[in-house]
Amino acid sequence: MTRGPTLPAHHLPYLPTPLDAFNTAPADEARTLLLHCLHSLRWADRIADHRPYPDPEALLAAADEAAYDLSPADLGEALAGESLPELPEDTYSAAHMALGAAHAAYEARFGHAFVISLGGVPRDEIIDRILEAIRSRLANDREEERVTAAEELRRLARGRLLGLLSGARNHATSHNAPAPGR
Repeated sequence: MTRGPTLPAHHLPYLPTPLDAFNTAPADEARTLLLHCLHSLRWADRIADHRPYPDPEALLAAADEAAYDLSPADLGEALAGESLPELPEDTYSAAHMALGAAHAAYEARFGHAFVISLGGVPRDEIIDRILEAIRSRLANDREEERVTAAEELRRLARGRLLGLLSGARNHATSHNAPAPGR
């Protein structure tokens, strides 16, 4: 059986991945994206300056390392950019009041917004998880809470980066405030 002429190979156009787009974005654009993940200029600069990343795991590893290296001033800057986690829309007003009171006590004790990564927490457990964590962490001394808050910021940044890489909003975010200016 003879075959007819073969058709030329069909090449699909190359579609860049979110990581490709991040790796090739202008430095200011990359920093702005990163500041939406963690509100620390030093953290954002460090990650943007070490592009390109070969894969998402390398980017996440660099983000973790940079978060572990935050100085007290960097940590303060990052915490200043955070606010209370968003609650599901159908949360009762009593829960909002309880959260507001607990957060006010936390801010009075530690001088910054309470941060917590809620990645993987079922929607109907969010308010309970936040209130439980605030009450528990109010017992921390300042150094314990600095370490805990830094770890929560690292988790938030990681979840937000994953959201950017997937092109979707990630539910690990504590809020959606704009990134600080440069």
